[in-house]
Amino acid sequence: MSTAVFAEELAARLPHRVRLDVPFGDLSTYRVGGPVAVLARVTNTAELEGLAEVVARHRPPILVVGRGSNLLVGDGGFAGVAVVLEGEFESVELPAPDAEPAVRAGGAVPLPVLARRAADAGIAGLEFFVGIPGSVGGAVRMNAGGHGRETVDVLRTAAIVDLLADGAARSARRSVEQLDLGYRHSNVSASDVVVSAEFDGSRDDPAACAARVAEIVRWRREHQPGGANAGSVFRNPPGDSAGRLIDASGLKGLRVGGAIVSQKHANFFQADAGATAADVARLVTEVQRRVADATGVQLVPELLMVGNGFDGS
Repeated sequence: MSTAVFAEELAARLPHRVRLDVPFGDLSTYRVGGPVAVLARVTNTAELEGLAEVVARHRPPILVVGRGSNLLVGDGGFAGVAVVLEGEFESVELPAPDAEPAVRAGGAVPLPVLARRAADAGIAGLEFFVGIPGSVGGAVRMNAGGHGRETVDVLRTAAIVDLLADGAARSARRSVEQLDLGYRHSNVSASDVVVSAEFDGSRDDPAACAARVAEIVRWRREHQPGGANAGSVFRNPPGDSAGRLIDASGLKGLRVGGAIVSQKHANFFQADAGATAADVARLVTEVQRRVADATGVQLVPELLMVGNGFDGS
């Protein structure tokens, strides 16, 4: 792929919405990582279709970025196009008072916003999303969960655009069964963009919904650190907790460069000022090694690591 030619064609389709060599730290909760070669911000379906036509012709590496809360890009950057949804993809559609309690949300909607909007409307069942710092699109792709619930429990369908598909085959609506949702898993690919999703809820008193939201927020502040992190680094192994295993292995406070295992929650790794993506990646590897040595359990990262230094791109 010629980045210059690709970027020129893309800029013609998306005037003022394409930038080159954007530091990934500006797009992620870790605030580290090298430059993304091309960044495209898309505000509506027509723009996304235009992007897809250019991408399908040049076939660059693709990185769909939501809230950047589960991503680590290498210090060498990402030699492709990063896609960020905005505008109409940030909308939430709530049901009329006499309609079934289903909520439609754009792929770029932050999950805490979805939880609060639904709660305010007296739609119960989506409160757990307030504790997840990702987007609707990321929730579908990762089957995000917390507080005893997962996206699969409330998701009805998702509308997806495959940037590498041709014409009429590009857009599809997938049911829960078609998405193959499992623990932090779906069949949503790197070239798929989740543009919207529909969720099932139930009617309840808005005050009761708000109280549940507030309790989750209180719990999160008490048990999870703020600052530059990406939430849980490792998936929980069957019947156990990754955080418990890391803590039991004596690794709270373990530091590699500017990255450190949180003292507040052992499955959260903080990136201090001046940290690099390599520091975080080396800490992930070191914790894996020490936990395996101490417990015999091989932890599997939930964190997605891409770009130069991680995947050879």
